Amino acid sequence: MTDSAGIPGGTDAAGGERRPPRNRRRRLLRWIGLGLALLVLMGTAAGWWLYNKLDGNITEDTSAAAELARYDRERPAHLATGAQNILLIGSDSRSGKGNAGYGEDKGTQRSDTTILLHLPQDRRSATAVSIPRDLMTQIPSCLRPDGSRTGASFAQFNWAFQWGGAACTIRTVEKLTGIRIDHHMVIDFSGFKRMVDAVGGVEVCLAEPVNDVQAKLKLPAGLQTLRGEQALGFVRARHSLGNGSDTERMGRQQQFLGSLVKKVQSNGVLLNPARLYPLLDAATSSLTTDPGLASLRNMYELVRGVRGIPTDRITFLTVPRRPYAPNPNRDELVEPDATRLFRQLREDEPVTVTPPQPSASSAARTPAPTATDAVPEGNSTGEGTSTPSAPIPTFTGTTAGNAECR
Repeated sequence: MTDSAGIPGGTDAAGGERRPPRNRRRRLLRWIGLGLALLVLMGTAAGWWLYNKLDGNITEDTSAAAELARYDRERPAHLATGAQNILLIGSDSRSGKGNAGYGEDKGTQRSDTTILLHLPQDRRSATAVSIPRDLMTQIPSCLRPDGSRTGASFAQFNWAFQWGGAACTIRTVEKLTGIRIDHHMVIDFSGFKRMVDAVGGVEVCLAEPVNDVQAKLKLPAGLQTLRGEQALGFVRARHSLGNGSDTERMGRQQQFLGSLVKKVQSNGVLLNPARLYPLLDAATSSLTTDPGLASLRNMYELVRGVRGIPTDRITFLTVPRRPYAPNPNRDELVEPDATRLFRQLREDEPVTVTPPQPSASSAARTPAPTATDAVPEGNSTGEGTSTPSAPIPTFTGTTAGNAECR
């Protein structure tokens, strides 16, 4: 059988379908390729837009950088190559969006929280040291926002931030510790709440119920998940929780930060775009940093270097302190413990902590031995024929892996 053209088995005569012309298949493939290219282009454009949005959120603290450069010759030298020291400052400023509800904006601010974060060269651990806001210390001459300068003075630590912002605080910490500060971050009330909400809240363990009207905090005892306003009240409350001391408040802040680290390291945040983007957006839009950190790339490099640190190697402690003799409502350093701690951080040596004694939270600002050194073998005076190297001092503190109620 042949078709009209004489071709055997013609498809028309057999009732079959003709194969699509080759040029039609080519057009179809072109449209598919164009669609895929368009999708890739849209994804790239969206990614670029998100990157630039997050990158543009960060506020660069150029004034602090200029002031620190002015006094660069007076600043401590770097002793440990590759190690980094970052000063984390929590501002109690009432200015800015979302902060007016915490009091009248009088154009001033103080550091509600100041933590010196030490990242060793090997990035296998991290040490966060709280500096009491009421610590009496030497504050250098600082540049005020109006362009005038303060005189050098002996005052409580958090006055440095009010007088001269981050630069004055950094110079005060460097004079106090002898440690060179590489970077700094400042976060306010509103930013803190947004970050906590972005990770879905943070768990804390309360040993007793809390009812603090001023802090807007009412919670039962036991394991609680705190969100924005409650979390802020928990880390800021002072007079109605525990014995009312700033020492206990710093302990709560350390407990909270340890739980926050565990939450951020969990797969529920880092591997969940629906939670990761709000966290990045909240973090970047809430931070004021030095120029060295004021980009998403630099922030990412910092986070990448520490995200794998085990929680039991992320250490929290408070600088060794006790009530200041002339005014027990202020603090002073305990020596030689503080000097030992600062030396270890400067030289990038490990810092070892032991949990506080159960009775420590109930003792009202009672100083306890903070660091201990073993006496060399021989006799009680340390004399002997052989003097082995002294073990590393142990300080009172905790780790991010410690989940006990305190």
